Formats: sequence, structure tokens, C-alpha cells
Amino acid sequence: MNPGFLTHIYVNMCASILTLHACVFSDVPQIDCDIKAAKIINPEFIAKCPAGCQDVKYRVYGTDIYASFSSICGAAIHSGTIDKSGGKILVQKVAGQSGYRGSFSNGIRSLSLPRWRESFIVSEGKPKKGVQYPSTLEYSSSKSTPVKGKCLVYCKVDVCFLIDGSWSIGKRRFQIQKHFLKDVAQSLDVGVAGPLMGIIQYGDDPSTEFNLKTYANSKDLKNAIEKILQKGGLSNVGKALSFVNKNFFEDSNGNRGAAPNVAIVMVDGWPTDKVEEASRLARESGINIFFVTIEGPDENEKQNVVEANFVDKAVCRTNGYYSINVPSWFSLHKVVQPLVKRICDSDHLACSKTCLNSADIGFVIDGSSSVGTGNFRTVLQFVANISKEFEISDTDTRIGAVQYTYEQRLEFGFEKQSTKQDVLNAIKRINYWSGGTSTGAAINYAFEQLFIKSKPNKRKIMILITDGRSYDDVQGPATAAHQNGVITYSVGIAWAAQDELEAIATDPDKEHSFFVDEFDSLYRFVPRIIQNICTEFNSQPRN
Repeated sequence: MNPGFLTHIYVNMCASILTLHACVFSDVPQIDCDIKAAKIINPEFIAKCPAGCQDVKYRVYGTDIYASFSSICGAAIHSGTIDKSGGKILVQKVAGQSGYRGSFSNGIRSLSLPRWRESFIVSEGKPKKGVQYPSTLEYSSSKSTPVKGKCLVYCKVDVCFLIDGSWSIGKRRFQIQKHFLKDVAQSLDVGVAGPLMGIIQYGDDPSTEFNLKTYANSKDLKNAIEKILQKGGLSNVGKALSFVNKNFFEDSNGNRGAAPNVAIVMVDGWPTDKVEEASRLARESGINIFFVTIEGPDENEKQNVVEANFVDKAVCRTNGYYSINVPSWFSLHKVVQPLVKRICDSDHLACSKTCLNSADIGFVIDGSSSVGTGNFRTVLQFVANISKEFEISDTDTRIGAVQYTYEQRLEFGFEKQSTKQDVLNAIKRINYWSGGTSTGAAINYAFEQLFIKSKPNKRKIMILITDGRSYDDVQGPATAAHQNGVITYSVGIAWAAQDELEAIATDPDKEHSFFVDEFDSLYRFVPRIIQNICTEFNSQPRN
């Protein structure tokens, strides 16, 4: 029989069976371990994961239903759909959740998250009957190419501009501000399938000019911007941010849930009220805050500023990504494209507070004679392994350490180390002390030297590590720490007293108290402690 005839029959058979989209002529797209679901536009697709995606650097948030900020392949392993050798998976996008529960499954520890805009589920990579899946995936991109005033990039965000309507700005600069907003609206190419934009004007008090669902195209939006009248008054930015958090991003105002919430604050000079607390609450609600400051204070004017370094206190990263300083109103037009590029980069829009970036964590380390030099280094490695799991900076999680015997020593405070590498280096430099064991006095010292200096917007977490019974009372100091808002974990080794560990630990004891017979087994507690911290964070009421 003619081989060409057989090939013809085979091709026809393959084409006729629509349900077998994975026929040999259809390639299943391969994705890398670090690809997050939010990066792929397709609502449902089959993909192939490579081997090795179980590494802890590929973050996973949730259980069964995962936040789209998660590694797809990491989630697939966590769910049991594939193992660490990789394989084909079916991914389906679903609605965002009000909370995601972390868990340890199939060698992967997923983390808790209080809220996210979009979710996904993973299952075995078999096509559904009658469904055709893409052979190539469509990725969102942070790279933009301006053509005829528009930004050619997939950009689905819900944007609120807080515009400065105070008297300080003047009529001419208010007009420049409106022209800037029209340029941004044109560049974003506003529409129901892409970005939506609303505007709040602030002065003494904030008011909504129009919400997200008022205008569905750039032309109508630009016409509406031109008609905005200046309010006048002070520059109460903090009050405006509170208003945004409580009122603007509601479903009734056009909030789409699956789109990131972005608030861009325009400030002439500096605010006339404080912004730190209002910004923190907004970020905890999942709002990504950007500041565009124009003609900020010079050295002589800084004494008039209500809140020093107000921009750094308002944004979630102080690396310049979330803030743009413009020296003159007449150069404001130059930042249109840089701003649009940033708010359309979904990988960076993850600045709500999570369990990994919102705590002051103080380690209280037993340096008594019974520990010994070798075991003390093992304890320091345990401290380092916990610390490296967190996002560490001046505005994220901060780390401090106290060593104790009969006496106490502050090894480093929360304000001393501003990067993860700084913290890890500082831990390595801790020298073994040797002496007795006064754990109660150490708890008091840690509270007075570490946690009394904790920031109001930080969760205070003490992790105490000891290998023996204390020579003094631990109940009183531990109770005082608990009453002052310190969440305490106790980790006991060898001769540590169980009754003391339970007294030190925050209730419930079983979630905050740990014991091992040998120092070399400490590493086993790292995932459990991180998981408990995240679970507890997620269960707290949000303001």
C-alpha cells in the first residue's frame, strides 16, 4: 500500500477527533518553573512543566485554589497533579478569593495570603471533550511600545488617580495636571477589556470625580477630565487615601476583582497631613500605591513638612519603583510612559501586606554553657533559615536578635540591618557567650530593647530558643509580653522544660511551642514555624 495514502488517512483521523487536541501534530506549550498564572492571559490552557519546580524560590500561595501570583508548576506539585519530575497540567483561571490558606503538601510549603485579585486551579493535563486548547500561550508583558499615543501592552488594571486640587497648586499647574491625566488615559487605551480609570480630587476633603465604570473609553474619559474644576483647600493626602480604601474600589464602583487595584497620588510639594497609617491600611487591602511628587520641598522647606520622608512611608518599596519625583510641573509629561509601564507590570503589583513582609521578628537565643560552640552554630543556622524566608527591608519584615545567659546582649536591633543579606551576615557574626540560663530576664530584655521600638504597623513576633530550664521565672515576663501584643514562639532542645516552653508560648501552645531532642533536628521546625506565622497572619481581622 502507498505510504503516502496511509499518511493521508492518519492526518484526516487526527483532524476529525476534536477532543484529542493533544494529537501528535499539536504541541503542548512548555512553561518555566517561575511562570506565574497572572503572567498568562489565556483563561484555560494545557501546559507542560519541567522537572525541578519544587524549589522554595518558586512561591505558592493557597491550597487547592491558588492565588495567581503563584508559580503554576509549584502549585501543580503542591496539589499532587504532578511530581517533581514535571508533566502536563490543565490550568483554569477562577475568581479571586478573600483569603488563601497555606499548607505543606507533596514537599512544597504553600503560604497564606489575605486576599488576591485572581485565582487558578490545576488538574491532570487531559483535554476536556469538545474543547480546543491553544498550542501557544499569550503572555502579558511589561514592555510597552508607544504608537499614536497608545501603549501596546496587555494591561488590565483598575486605576484611581488622586489629584491635587489644593490652592497651593494654582490654576495653571492644575491645568498641566489635567493634561497629564489625559495623556495617561490615551496611553493606557482605556476599555472594559483593559485598564479602567477613575479620579478622586482632594483638598480639605476628598471627593470622587468619576469612578471606574463611568467611562469605558479614552475619548470620553479625556473629555470628562477637561471638565474637572479645582476644589481648593489644603493637601490632605492621608484623608484621601483613607477615602480610597473605604469607598473607591467597590464592586458597585466598577471594581472588577480580577484586575489589580492601583492608586496613583499626585502631590504638589508635600501633604498637609500624615500618610503612613492610611497608606498601610490601603496596602493591606490589596491596593498598590504610587506617588508622583512634583516640585518637592528643598532643604529650607523640609522643616515645614508634616511627615518627614512621607513617600517612603507610603509606598511598599523604597527602591524608587513606586515613586516618581518630578522637579518641575513643566517636565511632568516626561513621566507618562514610565508610569504607564510600571502600573501595567503585573509582576510588580504585589504590594499588599503578606505574612512575609509585615513583621518585626526578634530572636532570643540561649547562649548558656550547656549549648556548646558547635550546637550554637547550629542554632544560628536555624535562625538564618527562618530569616531568609521573609522579605526583609526597612519597610517590610525586620529582624533583631538577643543572646542571653545570666545576662543579656543585644546582637542587633530591628533598625540595624536593612536587607536580607545584611541580616544573614549579622547572624553569622554572633559570637557564642557561655554562662547560665535566665530566660525570664531575657524575655523582659528583648521586650525593652527590641519590641518597644517596633513600628505600630508591624506584627511583633518573638522566637525564643533554649536548651534548658531557666534559673528564674518565665511566666510573668511571658505574660507581660503577650499582653503587649508580642506573639511568642518557644523552641526547646534537649533539657528544655516543657512546662516553661508552654508558659512562654502564645496560646494555643501546640501552634507556638516546639521541642526536639537534638540540635541537629532543629531544621525540621523551619517550615512549621513559617506556616504557623502565615496562618495566624491570615486569620487576623483586617481593618
